[in-house]
Amino acid sequence: MGGMSGKRGNGEGSIYPYRNGFAAYAWVTKPDGKRARKYVYGKTRDEVHDKWIKLHTAAKQGPVVTRHRTLAAFLTYWLDSIVKPNLAPLSYVSYEGYVRLYIAPHLGVKRLDKLSVRDVREWLTKLGTTCQCCAQGKDTKRPEGRQRCCAVGECCEAYPSRRVIQGSRDALRAALTHAVTEEEIGKNVASLVKVPKPRRRRIKPWSVAEAGRFLADAAARDDNLFAAWVLVLTLGLRRGEVLGLTWNSIDFEAGELYVDHQIQRAGRQILHRETKTEDSDDFLPLPALCLKALRMRRAQQLGDQKAAGQLWQDVHGLVFTTKYGTPIEPGNLTRMFALRARRGGLRVIPLRNTRHTCSSLLVALKVHPKVAQRILRHSQIAMTMEVYAEASEEEVRSAIGKLSDAMGGTG
Repeated sequence: MGGMSGKRGNGEGSIYPYRNGFAAYAWVTKPDGKRARKYVYGKTRDEVHDKWIKLHTAAKQGPVVTRHRTLAAFLTYWLDSIVKPNLAPLSYVSYEGYVRLYIAPHLGVKRLDKLSVRDVREWLTKLGTTCQCCAQGKDTKRPEGRQRCCAVGECCEAYPSRRVIQGSRDALRAALTHAVTEEEIGKNVASLVKVPKPRRRRIKPWSVAEAGRFLADAAARDDNLFAAWVLVLTLGLRRGEVLGLTWNSIDFEAGELYVDHQIQRAGRQILHRETKTEDSDDFLPLPALCLKALRMRRAQQLGDQKAAGQLWQDVHGLVFTTKYGTPIEPGNLTRMFALRARRGGLRVIPLRNTRHTCSSLLVALKVHPKVAQRILRHSQIAMTMEVYAEASEEEVRSAIGKLSDAMGGTG
């Protein structure tokens, strides 16, 4: 091209020397339909020429973005136009939090198309050593006399956990995936950065004896969440699933339970929504213990309703309600579980850690393996039989014996 002769190559009329290199422009149609010049720059004339050809090709194919937005502007658009209308409310709340607290303050001013792998890596490193009390002004927001750390010049070093750092990276990755789909950028730089996985604390689940003691204690105290604990421990239901159960989803005649709704907290509201996955929409067989516990719960609730009178406000027909018929907060169920474990003199384990105990309890309750297979959602009966081989007879018998005494003798 052109080169030494000093003559310009064909179609290079718009390439000209600029700063320490060259520049060129082409007329393009922007996404808003207006016409504008778009410039390309490079060190050598050839480099600019190649870019210019590419630009022309792009301009023929459709609209071209002339001004790239900042990451902050893109994230706002992504949250409002993509996440909010298309994803579950809980996802929006979670993504919005990561963007507002951890991503935008550090990376928001960067241009979307200029964000590099190095930027993301440096951001994550910095995030891990940024006190969030200082950054979010948590102490500053406290009234004058109550300020105790960052606001009075004693940083409390409230660094984000590994889980928060991973969540922030994942949120940025989700947003950039969308930017790639919309062809605003060529590659997702956030997916190229490795983050150390959060450490999982291994907690030993309860033995049958411990679970039995917990349930016997709850039954003896006429705990109004007794049936919830029974369902969690014998059917392995998740927190939201237990709280989302309606009386319509229980068939006392057939002895079955249909898991199709869950209670979730999303920001300021509590939602009663359908479960996410098809495979959890299933009829679970109810062992005798569950049926008895649910009947007891029904009687308790009718008692609550009488006592509350005009104040009763049960909208969904939920099985587990507060004494005024409103849904129970998921966070409260977790707290109650820990509280009641302590009261019964037991090791406190997280509520979601009970799924393993569930299998050994079914053995103890002499639930038929075929039924247990369905409850545990095992695809092969062999898996269930392995569980059945494990449970030790003696402690199991006494645990269940105490439980049935506490419940007024169920077989």
